[in-house]
Amino acid sequence: MKRRYHLKKREVKRIKEGLADYSGLIPEKAIIEFLEVEPYPLVLVDGEPLVMLVNKRPFPTLKGALKTSIKSNRVVVDMGAVKFLVKGADVMSPGIVDADPRIEKGDLVIVVDEKYKKPITIGISLIDGPSMVRNRKGKAIKNIHYIGDKIWNLEV
Repeated sequence: MKRRYHLKKREVKRIKEGLADYSGLIPEKAIIEFLEVEPYPLVLVDGEPLVMLVNKRPFPTLKGALKTSIKSNRVVVDMGAVKFLVKGADVMSPGIVDADPRIEKGDLVIVVDEKYKKPITIGISLIDGPSMVRNRKGKAIKNIHYIGDKIWNLEV
């Protein structure tokens, strides 16, 4: 951990605007802190790492995704892919069952399993949403945060 400090109201407002559909992760009366860590800076909401900043873009962490309903940028994978994803593997197109059609190349996405719809990983899309479902080979999402990694196990 390099630095930890409380965020000013205007910074919190900017992050909430960037979260769009997920702005509910930051309630009005919460204590909001910025945590400068590798690989991505985090925003702590009442001491929990619920938001990460990837290339200065705010997006829910897996713990944040578990606390809200996943409304956009969602990709569904079959149960056979889960065991690989929880070890940090990238998401391959053959394992994708469904994807938000609004996803564009370079978007941050939340990957959920087909059976329970629980978040497994956060990644950066390498192709658009419709192509993820259509393609039968190749990588579709670069995995940047998964269950059991440094962000998941972070203790503050």
